[in-house]
Amino acid sequence: MNIPVENRGDYSPTAVHRLTVPEGAAGRRLDQILAELLPAHSRNRLQSWVREGRVSVDGKGECEAKRKLRGGEILVVAELADERVGAEAAEDIPLAIVFEDDCLLVIDKPAGLVVHPGSGNWSGTLMNALLHHAPAVAQIPRAGIVHRLDKETSGLLVVAKTPAAQTDLVRQLQARTVKRQYLALAAGGIDRNGKVEAPIGRHPVQRTRMAVVAEASGGKPALTRYRVVERFPHCTLVECSLETGRTHQIRVHMAALGHPLVGDPVYGRSTPKLPAFHRQALHAARLGLVHPVSRQALQWEAPLPGDFAALLEALRGA
Repeated sequence: MNIPVENRGDYSPTAVHRLTVPEGAAGRRLDQILAELLPAHSRNRLQSWVREGRVSVDGKGECEAKRKLRGGEILVVAELADERVGAEAAEDIPLAIVFEDDCLLVIDKPAGLVVHPGSGNWSGTLMNALLHHAPAVAQIPRAGIVHRLDKETSGLLVVAKTPAAQTDLVRQLQARTVKRQYLALAAGGIDRNGKVEAPIGRHPVQRTRMAVVAEASGGKPALTRYRVVERFPHCTLVECSLETGRTHQIRVHMAALGHPLVGDPVYGRSTPKLPAFHRQALHAARLGLVHPVSRQALQWEAPLPGDFAALLEALRGA
């Protein structure tokens, strides 16, 4: 179904769009209708606006992108287009480069650096830094980034510098042959090695969080293996290996196990017994993959950043 042109809103910066859902749209999803009413924006962006409460249906916010409409509803969309200025600009941001050749770039990302531009972080991201360091990645989707780390997670991340390398790395990720090992400080005492195999999806109520969600309700299969490295009073250092790459996977799985990460502001807990830490204690320590061209097996390691290393030294001296 095509939406009449006259029903498409004003695209000026910081615009508020007031739109009427056509009667012929009955039974279709909110995000589908928004994509047709506001074709200047991607569906992903519109879905994020729904999650952020920028979209109301007949005056009611807190709606879901998958909500089915009946036709005739009034949609109000608060667009903050000016935030996106600079999202794809090259910025001279220092990068800790662990490895680089003609088709790969491996970065040791510091905590605090956002990987992709997004709401509240439209500049100063890893993508902006990559566009400055290797301008050719502007021709590759997502500037060659094939997996991501949370803003406050430090460690290794691989970037493709050519479309062929990106395709190959995506296939390796899908085949679960990319080896990613993290060091995490988890709350409580963990007695033995183990695994968490539980599907992960968007939290049914708190839409900015992830949770263990049944596959029938939209959860995607997820598997995390963990190995005890060192024990401390009230917390345990573990090595976590990802066999899937769901959003917040280690943080969600360890919390579901009853051992949320120390310092995690979303899934953790604050008690006097746990050490104080300003971010989730999570570091991508090792990364292994097959080179897209030479087919050589490669592996890299990144030492713990200063804040995480100091935390462990304080625990050892306690």
